[in-house]
Amino acid sequence: MKVAIAGAGSVGRSIARELLTNGHEVLLIDKDTRKVDGERISEASWLLGDACEVANLEQAKLQDYDVMVGATGDDKVNLVVSLLAKTEFSVGRVVARINHPANEWLFTEAWGVDRAVSTPRVLAALVEEAVEVGDLVRLFSIREGQANLVEVTVPSSAVCAGCSVRDLDLPKDAALVAIVRGSRVISPGPEEPLESGDELLFVALPETEAAIRKSVVG
Repeated sequence: MKVAIAGAGSVGRSIARELLTNGHEVLLIDKDTRKVDGERISEASWLLGDACEVANLEQAKLQDYDVMVGATGDDKVNLVVSLLAKTEFSVGRVVARINHPANEWLFTEAWGVDRAVSTPRVLAALVEEAVEVGDLVRLFSIREGQANLVEVTVPSSAVCAGCSVRDLDLPKDAALVAIVRGSRVISPGPEEPLESGDELLFVALPETEAAIRKSVVG
């Protein structure tokens, strides 16, 4: 897979290293000469230029890439890059970084964004996940918030502890997609028992979240 990343700061470089490790082809684009250094990540391609300028994206042959990532620290730049990638170069998948939660409402398909990642929201979710047992934690939004990936850790006092997946009284628009138990990830068959400490991952509509927690915790 060919991936272009706008922004060669610490976030962009970290994404690039991870993708390269997984065997993908990566191009890093940045207008800051201090950040564009091929020796930092020698396996990646580099382009010195403003990713908001069509001429630079044409030079990069962006139309040949499968994914565009807006990873700069400026939300305006990430939005413009996303829109250009989708409308001018027909990039199949556009992912954008949200730096300020107040701007989250802008990162939609109207701006060419297929998937937006809010760093503050993800960090907050991870903090909540680490300290709250029995509470429902929203980890990730799907399809512009129409559905969410949520997690509930089963406390020892939960009504579902010792029951099977079949016994969960889940609402209609919610699905249990995985159980994380220690170092294992378990596909939740109907007869799989639920244990204290299990992390249950659901894909669900926002209005079902209270019912999910009730079915797990009581």
